[in-house]
Amino acid sequence: MSPEAPFAPDAPAKTRRSRNAALVAAAALGLSLAAAPAAAEEAPFQHYVALGDSFTAGPLIPPYAPGSDPRCLRSSANYAQLTADRLGAAAFTDVSCSGAVIADLSEPRFSGVAPQYDALTPDTDLVTVGIGGNDFGFVDVLTTCAKRSLGNPLGNPCERYYGDELDERVEGLRDEVSGVYGEIAARSPDATVLAVGYLQILPERNGCWPREPIARGDVAYLDGVQTALNTMIAEEAAAHGAVFVDVLERGHDICAPGSERWVEGIVPENSAAPVHPNAAGMAAVADRVSDALGAPAA
Repeated sequence: MSPEAPFAPDAPAKTRRSRNAALVAAAALGLSLAAAPAAAEEAPFQHYVALGDSFTAGPLIPPYAPGSDPRCLRSSANYAQLTADRLGAAAFTDVSCSGAVIADLSEPRFSGVAPQYDALTPDTDLVTVGIGGNDFGFVDVLTTCAKRSLGNPLGNPCERYYGDELDERVEGLRDEVSGVYGEIAARSPDATVLAVGYLQILPERNGCWPREPIARGDVAYLDGVQTALNTMIAEEAAAHGAVFVDVLERGHDICAPGSERWVEGIVPENSAAPVHPNAAGMAAVADRVSDALGAPAA
């Protein structure tokens, strides 16, 4: 969940400094991770496992993945399946599930749905994982901010309400996110591990109220919070030898025209769940994952 955007005039100075720090960290990570060795010569991978939440599963993007639990709303057009097809992996296991939190990696999300970590074996040689957004509570945050925008659409009521709390939430997730990559390394020690970031939800500034009800002054604030989350995930993944896949590309957020959008708005124009990736977004993520592995894009 990025932020070169200016903040509303009454944004706290501490928050502005926090965003600037996140930008510097993101830039540094981008340089260091870009230099990570590609895994192209290891292809085809023998066992690729995809872990994650709805930004991996792809709810309401047709067609549904055959044989998957319908409660996970997993699409066979999500980036994991697209990547597996491009790589020609000998075996592919997608256990991503909509609504998943970090605890669902080690515990059943639903009765009869195995913990996601159970898919990992010592022979697994490729893992992609996208997790943390639900633990942060982005859906609840956006809902709260949408309600508060109704009384002050040109101001920053959401930032005034949350203050530094959202930055603190991001920092508070570090240990749990670190644990994810530590557990993957323990279960599949020889695997290439890719931490896939979250597609951009909001533009850098201004937004498109009332179509997407986030107050004008809160757009940059929330965009910065999402970047801080992505940056934290990148840092913790890198500490365990995983490579962060940055999927940020401006101009494809919920305010973009329907034909250019990678994440749908509250009322989707393309087949996808509200405020979730559509098929074009999944294809874009698959391109970046393929590029990180040295494999050809579609």
